Amino acid sequence: MLSGLGQANEANLLKEGALNDKSTATMSGTVDKIIESAIPNEPDKAQITVAGGDPLYRELRIVNALTKENGEEISLKTGQNVMVTVEANSKDTNKK
Repeated sequence: MLSGLGQANEANLLKEGALNDKSTATMSGTVDKIIESAIPNEPDKAQITVAGGDPLYRELRIVNALTKENGEEISLKTGQNVMVTVEANSKDTNKK
């Protein structure tokens, strides 16, 4: 699993039970472009277009720094297919 949280934070959340009762939605997307930071200490951003999103809201911009399960830091490439997962605590959702 790749996570923007990092291994240590994710492990702490799992220990506390915060990630155990989640509702999720997963959509496919494509990395459209990498936006280089104008400030040297600021990380680059990856712009991702989510398939099926409303035209004005389908682009997401995230920090282009991901962490693999083994702790290795990686970044996304333009044109790469990705999966975007949205998580919410089940107690914070409504039944349909």
